[in-house]
Amino acid sequence: MSQRYAEITGWGTALPPAVLTNDDMSRIVETSDEWIASRTGIKERRISHVDVSELGRVAGLRAIAAAGLEPAQIDMVINATCTPENLLPATAGLIQDKIGATGAGAMDLNANCSGFVYAHAVADSLVKTGASHRVLVLGAEKFSYILDWTDRSTCVLFGDGAGAIVVEATDEPVGLVASELGNDGSAAEHLCLPGRGTAGQVAALDPLTAGVRMNGPEIFRRAVTVMGEASQRVVDAAGWRLEDVDLLIPHQANQRILDATARRLGLDNARMFSNLHAYGNTSAATIPIALSEALEHGRVPPGANLVFVAFGGGLSWAASAVKWGSRTTAIATSDAVLPDFDGDALELLRPNIEFFGGSISS
Repeated sequence: MSQRYAEITGWGTALPPAVLTNDDMSRIVETSDEWIASRTGIKERRISHVDVSELGRVAGLRAIAAAGLEPAQIDMVINATCTPENLLPATAGLIQDKIGATGAGAMDLNANCSGFVYAHAVADSLVKTGASHRVLVLGAEKFSYILDWTDRSTCVLFGDGAGAIVVEATDEPVGLVASELGNDGSAAEHLCLPGRGTAGQVAALDPLTAGVRMNGPEIFRRAVTVMGEASQRVVDAAGWRLEDVDLLIPHQANQRILDATARRLGLDNARMFSNLHAYGNTSAATIPIALSEALEHGRVPPGANLVFVAFGGGLSWAASAVKWGSRTTAIATSDAVLPDFDGDALELLRPNIEFFGGSISS
């Protein structure tokens, strides 16, 4: 019996049409385009007018079409998210229903910004053991909903969106070659969201504690160190050298973190993919969105050696070495689209901004 591998055969994204620019951000908090761009590399981000499951529906159907499959052929849906629509049911189950993956299992996975790399590793194991044959893996986030829009240190960083891949069984020696999944729970306080779970008393959300809290300098220091070290370890585990890596696709959090990680690994800009300027940090969605765009831009050659690496709340981290297959174009395309929206991002955000005591200047 031949060895079983798990190949990425489909990919897709869902990006909300409402764009929030840095100039728009200056109408919410005291900031400017120059301040944000010079410190983060971000120029704009997307704000979703739909729920997470709708983002997942569109990204999922596009990935399934790219793989040349029908939704009913998917037997597991894994949605990496830290912004589920509800604590229960799992948002993955809502996506499963919306795409028509009848009979598929469904589960959410929350490892924050590292979630997609975690979810891919889980899907890889399910396929290699024969528990599943075709897995839809998503990163779908509506991070704008959990931000404190009076906190300049966090609200300028994040955006909404979804990306998805299909992982299928194959006899070809491709797919995930090595991975590392890690976490340091003792440092969880440095990036957290208090007041949204079961801790404490049941009460209405308090604007003083309801938004994401982040110790930026500590997160930066840890991210640069861990992302570089984890990437090196999975390259070593795969039996590669750093010069064998065709493309590094890191979590899109901050351009300074990306540049520092690439320098640690000795990779130039031609071997690292970044679309941070256009979307900001979409948490678990950043890597599948970036992978899809890298494929569209011809940055992933057949047989490429890829490295995915991420760092996030928990404090979690994850890295993987992936051998790409021979196909780099979609077999088919889906007509799935997000519902029309003719408003603007600031108006979408107004209730959230006002909840935290903020306002939109003219």
